[in-house]
Amino acid sequence: MSFSMLRLISCYLFIFSSVTSVNAAVNESTLQPLATQSIVLDMALKGQTAIAVGERGHLFRFDNGWQQRPSPTIALLTKVTLLTDQLGWAVGHDATILHTQDGGQTWQVQMTSPAIEKPLMDILFFDAQQGIAIGAYGLFFRTFDGGKSWQQEFHSELLFEEDHAYLEELKAEDEALYLSERSTLLPHFNRVVQLDKQRLLMVGELGLAAKSNDLGVTWQRIDFPYEGSLFNVLIAEQGTYVMGLRGHLFKSQEGIESWQEIALPIDSTLNGGLVLNNHIVRLVGNAGVVIDVGSDDSVKMIEQRQGENLVTIGMDTEGKQWVAGTKGFVELQQE
Repeated sequence: MSFSMLRLISCYLFIFSSVTSVNAAVNESTLQPLATQSIVLDMALKGQTAIAVGERGHLFRFDNGWQQRPSPTIALLTKVTLLTDQLGWAVGHDATILHTQDGGQTWQVQMTSPAIEKPLMDILFFDAQQGIAIGAYGLFFRTFDGGKSWQQEFHSELLFEEDHAYLEELKAEDEALYLSERSTLLPHFNRVVQLDKQRLLMVGELGLAAKSNDLGVTWQRIDFPYEGSLFNVLIAEQGTYVMGLRGHLFKSQEGIESWQEIALPIDSTLNGGLVLNNHIVRLVGNAGVVIDVGSDDSVKMIEQRQGENLVTIGMDTEGKQWVAGTKGFVELQQE
């Protein structure tokens, strides 16, 4: 597969490329009667608060069902997180970052920049003040004040060796061209998770798996057994799972240095997952697949929803499971 094609596929949102977010900084999303049937890309649960995000800035909160909330943007929103049942953040296209202080009832824009023309793909807060946001082509921002201000970082340690040498040579010759080239050479950063107090794991395009021992200030690549795009990370008691393109699933039981692939009966891209109480991880992906993987690496196909791509799976405040993607929310019937 060519490099350009991998770049096209590497953000799993390629299936939603027709959705635009032009002028997101000055537009608000209006409430839509069929919003719950539109594209939904992520869900988050903390305590008695469940929220979700999707296309055209759609924001949802679970109150006796998924209810749309007013949004300050029309940018496609890709990820949402809750630090507490009140404090949450969402990110998306045009480097957009939104914040809620009341459990998703209302939202405010903390940052947006259509000029950047890159989506943010994930956001992680370590406490109420410190957090990071990551995205396409190595986009990386950090805050120390709860998101009131964000500083951009460039992590050259994650460049390929030949790209690093190329940039060093270019920097000495043409500063403007150097900055332009630098903005496109890093791989897409798709997901970042916190392993413990100081350690992070980040995955992305072209087999990128990287660890940090200082909350993302510096990074080191991990030798990973796959060169395709990786989209998500799931941490369970029985191990850490990394999922990616064409049904590739990997598990590490001891740290994050050694990975084994788990064979699946499908070749659909895996996008999201949920850890169940009985030591089973439930994964969802393109072509509507829902798959359970046991702690012994046994695999069971739960269902396959025709005509839709599933991007996320989560739970509401009543303990019900939901899958979502190109056709909005669907309650998953539990055995």
